[in-house]
Formats: sequence, C-alpha cells, structure tokens
Amino acid sequence: MMSDVTIIDYGMGNLFSVKRAFEHCGASTAVTDAADGIRTARRLLLPGVGAFGDCMDNLRRRRLIDPIRDAVAAGTPLLGICVGMQVLFEEGDEFGLHEGIGLFRGRVTRIPGGGGRKVPHVGWAALVPARPWTQTAFEAVQEPAGAYFSHSYAAQPADSDDELSHVDYQGVRICAAVRRGGITACQFHPERSGATGLQVLAGFLRTSVALES
Repeated sequence: MMSDVTIIDYGMGNLFSVKRAFEHCGASTAVTDAADGIRTARRLLLPGVGAFGDCMDNLRRRRLIDPIRDAVAAGTPLLGICVGMQVLFEEGDEFGLHEGIGLFRGRVTRIPGGGGRKVPHVGWAALVPARPWTQTAFEAVQEPAGAYFSHSYAAQPADSDDELSHVDYQGVRICAAVRRGGITACQFHPERSGATGLQVLAGFLRTSVALES
C-alpha cells in the first residue's frame, strides 16, 4: 500500500520528528533514499538540518536531485522544511556559493546582523501572510500564529508571488514560507510549532488531495 507521505532520507534531517508529526495528523509515512521510491511517491517531504552546501552534496552523492525534479514535474506534491526549503531555490551562499535544486527562483543569503539582532534567528515568531492563505496548506491557520525558527540564512524569492508568509525579525523581513503549484516549503519547523505546525502539515495533506483529483 502506498504511503501518504514519503520522507526523503539524505542524512540531513530529523526524520523521526517529522514522521511522528505527520502520523499525528493521521497520515501513513515511509522513509526512502531510493530514486524509485521518490519518483513513485504520493507526496514527498524534504527535511533539512545543516548547511546548504552539505545538504546539496548529500543529495548529489545519493543521486536524488533528478528524482525530486522528476517527481515534481510529474505533479507529485512536495513539502520542504528548513534547509529542505532553502535547497529548493537556485543557489545559496552559505560557506561559498552553491547551486540548489532550482524549483524556485531566488537565492538564500545570510540574515543581516547588527543593531542588537542576533544570528542565528532562534525561537518563536509571528507568521504574517504575504498573500491570501485560502486553498493553501496554511488555510486553517488562525492569525496571530507563531512558529518555531532556527536558522542563520533565509530565502530571497525572485518572484514575490511565490512568498506565502513572512516574519519580522527586529526590522528584517524573513521569508517564512513559499508555494508554487504543488510545492510548499517552510523555513520554520512545523513539527516543533505546536498546533500551528500541525495545522500546516494537515493542510498540506488536505490541499494535495485536491491536486490529485
């Protein structure tokens, strides 16, 4: 039986936490590092902890970049989390310039420090809609809603229509979530964001069913 969500294992994510969170939402899960498992998945989750370049190196070594691109091109819904969101962009400049998967146009850059602003950005922040959340994974999230962040770099989408949510970090606007077609991605950790995070995961499951029909 095909699982509701296939979690991509490339050695750079807290797989147990996101697996447990999706199962709390009633979804069956599978974990794979196989190209065939990615190409045939019903839905995909790309987690990520660590540096942009290291994540891309691991994906490249395991030959998983093309299967991810192929699955998305075939219409498979994909959710990216934290660095799993960042590597969906064209490039990132953490410890040098690195090419990303390129499913979103834009670049991942370091959060500016100074003025008492600490980097990394760690803790809870209020999500602000960048566009209406209707018919997205965020549809059931009630404002004001907080989410948990832990990162030093943030995406700068080239297409403003891709941005779904942002947060204000002491005067700096940080992209918190993006969406294009069947791809949704969060800079924050839904699996560590309490009721709000579970609403986002459940929303991803619900809205991706609509894409299948």
